[in-house]
Amino acid sequence: MSPSSDTQSASFWFLTGMRGITSLPAIILMTSFVGFSAFAFESGISRGEAIFMTISIWALPAKMILVGMMASGAHIAACFVAVTLSSIRMMPMVASLVPEMRTGRTPTWLLLLLSHFVAITAWVFATQRLRDVPREHRATFFAGFGITLTLTNTLIVAVCYGVVQTFPPVVSGALFMLTPVYFLASIWATARQAVVRLAFVIGVASGPMLALVSPGFDVLYAGIGGGTLAYLIDRFWIRGRKRTVQAEKLHGR
Repeated sequence: MSPSSDTQSASFWFLTGMRGITSLPAIILMTSFVGFSAFAFESGISRGEAIFMTISIWALPAKMILVGMMASGAHIAACFVAVTLSSIRMMPMVASLVPEMRTGRTPTWLLLLLSHFVAITAWVFATQRLRDVPREHRATFFAGFGITLTLTNTLIVAVCYGVVQTFPPVVSGALFMLTPVYFLASIWATARQAVVRLAFVIGVASGPMLALVSPGFDVLYAGIGGGTLAYLIDRFWIRGRKRTVQAEKLHGR
């Protein structure tokens, strides 16, 4: 393939990734950023700060944590630790996407740059679409989607900040709540193993109870506890039953 056709092909896949902005995950996230604009405005965060948070932190839950802690007067060190701990959850997503995008010619700096755009929406979109993209163009495809999605939501925050004060509170809340509802449905739909769905069910079921027992640590406990319990059930009960059934079949022969 000639250099000119390589350039044309790369441009095609970048534009194809950009068109992902019209997908359902992107649209729901964009409506949620309207809700974030309302939350930032009501919390006393300036327009410039909200814009900077969007383009630098990017992940919506991390920004919500930061705004909430800033509004409560928390120390900057505590805010830094909270946002960092919240963002650690992105590591498995990055670890699962990078091998899908990497080729022998993909520079490390590009993968590090693209990892900034990995959040739940981008991860769900890429998980569903990358398999249909030639491996040598997957990084370009994801760059088109991730960069476009980030810049679009940054623009939404810049434009909607201040405008959302005219919205009824229930409307702003409903717009923001679209994201967690979509995240729940997407995680369930993209789960490829039964143990993932089991952990999901345990975490969702135990979350409200843990919120009453240990407010502030309920999500942490539900995530770690639910995942650990699901692993133990799958490892010692579900797989154990499968081995027993297989052994019975072998003896029956």
